[in-house]
Amino acid sequence: MDYTQLSLPEAGSTVVVGMSGGVDSTLTALLLKERGCTVIGVTMSLWDGHIPAVQAEKAFHEACYGPDEQENINECTQFCTEHGIEYHVIDVSADYNREVLDYFTSEYRSGKTPNPCIRCNRFIKFGALLAGVQKLNIQYDYFCTGHYARIVRPTEGIWGSDKRPCMISCASDKAKDQTYFLCRIPSDVLEKVRFPLSNVNKSEVFALAKKANLAAAERKESQDFIDIKYIDALFSDKPAVPGDFVNTEGKVIGRHTGIEHYTIGQRRGLGVSGPVPYYVKKIDAEKKQIVLAEKSELNATSLIADDFIWPAGVEPPESFEASCKIRLRSKTAIGTVERYTPDERDNTAYKGQPWKVTFTTEQYAVTPGQSLVLYKDEVIIGCGIIVR
Repeated sequence: MDYTQLSLPEAGSTVVVGMSGGVDSTLTALLLKERGCTVIGVTMSLWDGHIPAVQAEKAFHEACYGPDEQENINECTQFCTEHGIEYHVIDVSADYNREVLDYFTSEYRSGKTPNPCIRCNRFIKFGALLAGVQKLNIQYDYFCTGHYARIVRPTEGIWGSDKRPCMISCASDKAKDQTYFLCRIPSDVLEKVRFPLSNVNKSEVFALAKKANLAAAERKESQDFIDIKYIDALFSDKPAVPGDFVNTEGKVIGRHTGIEHYTIGQRRGLGVSGPVPYYVKKIDAEKKQIVLAEKSELNATSLIADDFIWPAGVEPPESFEASCKIRLRSKTAIGTVERYTPDERDNTAYKGQPWKVTFTTEQYAVTPGQSLVLYKDEVIIGCGIIVR
């Protein structure tokens, strides 16, 4: 299928820019201002102080969520003041606690490994933040962020329909491509979304930022949604329940400290010795057991995924082939995607129509809770959550 990349905001249009204080979003605002757009900067405030702050030097500044977000806000305020840009801080902490933090802890306690950044983009950055903009009665033509991705539209209807929705396509800088994080944003929201850095390489971004003497050019990039120092605090509302490490035959070979501390494929921190290195193969939340195995035993040829998002809600009518990404840092793998019909032995409570993916090559450590993102011609054609 052919696609057309949507044009960037034109001169004279009003553009809301989601700003974090980082170089990408700051440069995005500057480029749009220089383009002749009326730019309004907005920052989402996530931290409400319900988690005690850790006393550590620079514990948090390079994470998205933390007690020193005021530093980010101050940097955004200074930039916007210097460049004559209207600026607002929008409190979305209640939504973030419910949709991201509660989801994160709940998924881990059920033996799954969630991706909080995908959840945040769907419900907070492209959800609660925009709802906050509406409450401020801000009228705008476009919403822009510093993500590395493209917004495209197919030249003909998808899957035989007459719908030609906005879809997400890979950025020109493949090393910084962030489409995986954006996979669950609905097509109707994408209509007003643009990514001005879609055709710019990261090295060019730093060069342009330094040329413009932006303070953000000297900042380190955020590496995760939360500093590791705060992980224990997230789970402090209830005690962890220890259980058994077992091998693939069910024999007890050690004790673990609680399933929320582990993920599929993990090797470090297990505290179990054996004739070969052990890796986490499976987490059984009901039995509070963690199955350990040799690395080669973690390979899989297929998976079942559920809770799918399809562009414009148009579900594929039949099986198809796609490039499949099972986690952020994995390479895409070719797979056949087909509807899955549960049999009487499958008592899983699916959230919608589940789909099965059969890979042409074995995949390592397929992890329940992680997002499965389907690409065709570098465009996201669907995404779901891995069940098993």
